[in-house]
Parts: sequence; structure tokens; C-alpha cells
Amino acid sequence: MSKIFAVIDTNVLVSGLITPSASSPTKGVLDCMTNKVITPLYNEEILQEYHDVLHREKFQLPNDRVDEILNLVKSDGVLTVRIPSDKSFVDSKDIVFYEVALSREDSFLVTGNIKHFPEVDFVVTPAEMMEIINRDI
Repeated sequence: MSKIFAVIDTNVLVSGLITPSASSPTKGVLDCMTNKVITPLYNEEILQEYHDVLHREKFQLPNDRVDEILNLVKSDGVLTVRIPSDKSFVDSKDIVFYEVALSREDSFLVTGNIKHFPEVDFVVTPAEMMEIINRDI
């Protein structure tokens, strides 16, 4: 199986951490990241968003679990740069995820908000990402 590089949208991380369902695609993406099947791509802006959102009180995530995820991204992921895009976005906070995904030709952007991004092959839902991974095994 080839290495899978992906930018993981914050909503996928949150959902993967809070879902009680072991078979949830977001939990699967998180597990694949933990098991080094997915290599996360990130930059400092994405790390900061992960930090800020995962620490929100409404999610009630334990600090040690949040730190574990952030450390995993930093230790196993690839720190990369944004490749400027002329695409338009519903939410300007999504641009960084898209532009970091552009830094590797073979990468994916995994998001639960697929409608927030341009319709391109590399922007996939968690369920689609799990299909890709299961197909490659």
C-alpha cells in the first residue's frame, strides 16, 4: 500500500474524537492517522486552528488527548507550505486547508464540509477517504 498524504479538516478531527461509533468514517480517518496509514500535511496555521478548536470547552476533550493528537500531527506529519489558489471559498478559514493540500500533487483534503471547497478529485469526505484506503489494502 502506498503512503497516503492528507490535510485533515478540523471538523473531521473533532468528529473522530467525539463520536461514540467505532465504525464512523471520521473515527476511521483518525485511526488511520494514528496507525500511520495517513500522513497528515499541515502548516502552523492549521496546527493553531487544531489547537484552538480542540480545546473548546463545548467539546470537553481531555487536554492530554488533544496534546496527543497535536503531537502526532507534528511528529508523523509533513510541515509544508501553502500554494496560493485563485479559487473562492464560502469560509475564508478553509482556504489554508486547500492551499496546503496543493503542496503535494498526490495528497487529499479530507473534510466533512465538502460543499465549502471547490469540486476537485482530491477533496474527499471521510467516507470517501476510507473507501480509498480500503481499496488500496
